[in-house]
Amino acid sequence: MTGSRIVALGHYQPPKVLTNDDLAQVVDTDDEWIRSRVGIRQRHIAVDETLVDLATEAAQKALAASGRRADEIDLVVVATCTAVERSPNTACAVAARLGIPAPAAYDINTVCSGFSYALATADHAIRAGAASRALVIGAERMSDTLDWSDRTTAVIFADGAGAAVVEAQPDDAEPGIGPVVWGSEPEKNDAVTITGWKPVISQQGQSVFRWATTQIAPLARRTCEKAGIDPSELKGFVAHQANLRIIDAIANKLGAPNAVIARDVVDSGNTSAASIPLALSKLVERGELTTGDPVLLFGFGGGLAYAGQVVRCP
Repeated sequence: MTGSRIVALGHYQPPKVLTNDDLAQVVDTDDEWIRSRVGIRQRHIAVDETLVDLATEAAQKALAASGRRADEIDLVVVATCTAVERSPNTACAVAARLGIPAPAAYDINTVCSGFSYALATADHAIRAGAASRALVIGAERMSDTLDWSDRTTAVIFADGAGAAVVEAQPDDAEPGIGPVVWGSEPEKNDAVTITGWKPVISQQGQSVFRWATTQIAPLARRTCEKAGIDPSELKGFVAHQANLRIIDAIANKLGAPNAVIARDVVDSGNTSAASIPLALSKLVERGELTTGDPVLLFGFGGGLAYAGQVVRCP
């Protein structure tokens, strides 16, 4: 098998919207402070929806858009760092909800780079002949990890899910998912942590900012090189939606003047592993990206793990 491609996308966000003014009622902050530092004006927060609910909603939309049946899926991968249940894993629970019979199913946790890791493993499985059609999901309920009195994190993180249906590419077609560039910086693994039985997220904001704004652009360019494309040829760039200042700094250094830059963080906040498929799905839905457009995806964050690939839009 020569490769795989994304054939459809879907996304879901819980209906409850939390604005900056709403947050100012519970933590020492205001709209100007939040916008100037992270560029966020609102975010979606789950109330009754579980992580499995969020993932299933996004997956259903991706399946519907693909025109494929649930029984045609033979691999389900969920990228998440906020699963409460250790067993069954989120992928198995989603497969049960959707009625997918006997898929390979696993969760992957590389935090904010999770979707790109999950997409790469699904692509590898298809290339190896271990799967033919996969459902790849990024889903997070980050609000479960927040200390609402900590304005350094409470203003940033949010909930949501995005999903992609990925299938084998015909042998005579160009692969729709390029080679992955992935890695981590283990010596800085404490820069973003979610610890404890009642998990609480914390991060070294300045350290993460410096690392992301200096190290990610060269890695992103290397990802383009491995895919055989110059950054100037990109039609889209979807980075992990960490914060607006980081996204813009990376985009400026990447050198992709013709690319639509995803800035979904403004209205969705940082949804960790969900942020890339969520933002990509919205760009496609709005018609800002069209079929065949080359788009660079690049995730980075917790554990200072990173991963990226160039994909072709469905």
